[in-house]
Amino acid sequence: MPLPVFHMVKSAPQPVATFSHAAEIDGWVFLTGQMPTWPGEPDRALPDGIEAQTRRVMDNLILVLEGLGLSLANVVQARVYLTQFDRDYAPMNETYKSYFEEGKLPARTCIGVSGLAVGALVEIDLVAKRP
Repeated sequence: MPLPVFHMVKSAPQPVATFSHAAEIDGWVFLTGQMPTWPGEPDRALPDGIEAQTRRVMDNLILVLEGLGLSLANVVQARVYLTQFDRDYAPMNETYKSYFEEGKLPARTCIGVSGLAVGALVEIDLVAKRP
C-alpha cells in the first residue's frame, strides 16, 4: 500500500496552522479546509459578509485544486462549516452553488460551529478524485 503524499501549493494562502494544503493517496485528494484569507497577504482583513467570505474560500480551494492539476469537476464531496448557521446558510448556498455546473454538485455536509480560526464565518474542505 502506498504512503500518502502531502502537498503545499505556493499560489494558495498560507495555512493558518500546521497542516498541508492537501493529502493524497490512491488518487484520492483530501483538501484541508480553506479560510477566507488572501494569498500572499496573511494579515489582510477578511472579506465582509458571508457571500464575500464564501467566494474567497471557494477561490482559495480552486487555487489548491489547480496547483494539483485538478478542478472543481474532480470534487466528489464537500464539508461546510458556518459560525452563524441560521443567518448564513441560505446566502452561503447561493454563492457556493454558483461555482459548480448545474446538476453536478458534490455530496455535501453543512455544519454549524461555535467558532473558526481567524474569526472566519465559513470554512470549506473538499475531497477530490483524480481521473
